[in-house]
Formats: sequence, structure tokens, C-alpha cells
Amino acid sequence: MTAKTWIIKDLLPVSTDYLKTKNIESPRLCAEILLSHQLSISRLKLYLEYDQPVGENDLIKYRAMIKRVAEGEPIQYITGLQEFWSMDFIVNRGVLIPRAETEILVEQVIRVYKENNYIERTAVNILDICTGSGAIAVAIASEIKNAEIIASDISKEALNIAWQNITRHEMQERITLIEGDLFEPFNGFNNHFDIIVSNPPYVTKDEYRLLPVKIREFEPKIALESGVDGLFHIRSILENAPNYLKPGGWLMLEMDPSQTETVTKIISKDDSFLSASVVKDYSNRDRVVTAQKKME
Repeated sequence: MTAKTWIIKDLLPVSTDYLKTKNIESPRLCAEILLSHQLSISRLKLYLEYDQPVGENDLIKYRAMIKRVAEGEPIQYITGLQEFWSMDFIVNRGVLIPRAETEILVEQVIRVYKENNYIERTAVNILDICTGSGAIAVAIASEIKNAEIIASDISKEALNIAWQNITRHEMQERITLIEGDLFEPFNGFNNHFDIIVSNPPYVTKDEYRLLPVKIREFEPKIALESGVDGLFHIRSILENAPNYLKPGGWLMLEMDPSQTETVTKIISKDDSFLSASVVKDYSNRDRVVTAQKKME
């Protein structure tokens, strides 16, 4: 018996219905993204070529990807790409998938850059701690042409992905990668940075156990969990950042909305900083805390 020949317009609804039975969010979108990825065409072209047959080899690989999504694997790890700041970034299970709310950090760096007239400087020194995929550093470098950025991470695998993204976007001359845990590799960098930015781990131990399968079983635990209250890494950054910021320099941290009140209280008790500000994300939830180091 000859195997059925599938065409695009028949394959998409069947795939969508299957993903619906598995309670996958946005099943039609998932089906389109995976098929366009497998066929190496845009989603728009799927509809322009709606009556085109899907070859047997492509069909086998597409079905395998649909099965992976149905089992909970994030679609970004299947395609190997995630959009952030209107750029595509390589991702795999060694790095967190960049989220839209993290773009708030990039926006705040740009705001401080403009408000402090950093454009007149020969160089603006920026440190991105826990860089992961390097998305924050690359996005900042794309917007701030006189930025000299150091991006660090404790994970060799993350740094490998970050380097791929740095070269992908031709930022090799602008961004330096350093391996190490938080500020451990920065002896000799006292009062060096104009801006320190970080999206550190901030999930509590209890929260980690309750995370959705697609996060808990696929994204790296080392980039998510941060002690009993989720603030182990943030407390360390708050304690050490003043040593590495220039007078008047800025610290910017992403965190869970429930943590911002505690973090702003910690900053208010630290004589190194001026008062902290809280910035909301696109869902109107507290997401980023910024603080300026006092002038000496």
C-alpha cells in the first residue's frame, strides 16, 4: 500500500488537533513554527505553498518534533532559536530561554545611558552577570555603540552558547566572556563598571518543585533555583556590587514580583546606594529593581 501523501494545508490542522489533546498552549502556532522550521521556509510561505506536498523525510522529522512538544519540551529547544529584542538567539538545554520580560532590563540600561549622557563617553563599561545565552549583553551592545561589555557565567555550556550568539550577531569586538561565579573572577575591577545588570537565579527551592514540566525538566536548574527564599544570588550581588560600580554607577536586577519589596528594603539599609526603584513588566507586575551607587 502506498503511504499517504500529506500536503501542508492538511498536515497543519491534524497536528494542531493532536497538540490540543496534549493541552499544549497555542497549538496551531506550535504546529506552524515547527513545520516552517523543518521546511526552512517562513510561516507566511506555508500559506503561499498551502497545496505543496511534504516529503517523507521532512514528514518523519516533523512528526518527531511534534511528539517532543507534546511531551513537554519547549519549542525553542527543538528549533534551537528564540527571539529576543527582535533578534534570533541560539538556545539549548544549557541555557534559559530568554523571556520577553527580561527585555525590561535592556530598556532600563538604555534609559540610564540616555539620562546620564553616557553617549559622550569614550566607553561605557557594563557587566552582565549570569549572562546565560548572552541575549542581554548582545541586545545592549546592539543599542549602545560605545558599550564595552563583560558577560560572565558559572556555566561553561552557557558561555559556549553565549559565544555562538555573540559571533552570530558580530559582537566579538564589543563583548568579552568570563567564566566564574558572580563577582569571583573580578578581582582588580573595583570601581570599574558604569552599569551592572543581571537576570540571576531567583526561584525558591519549594517553587522549583512546582514549576511546569517544560521548565523544571528541560531548563537548567543552576540558572533557576536560588536557595530557600530565592534570594541567595541576589543578596550576594547586592552585597558585592558597590565594590565594582563607579561612583554614581547603576545596578539593575530582574526578580520575581514577590521579591521586589524585600530587595528594595535591603538596598534602603545599604549606605552605598541611593534609594531603589521598581520597574513593572509588560504584564504590569513588579519585575526589575534599579539602584544607583552614591557619589563619593
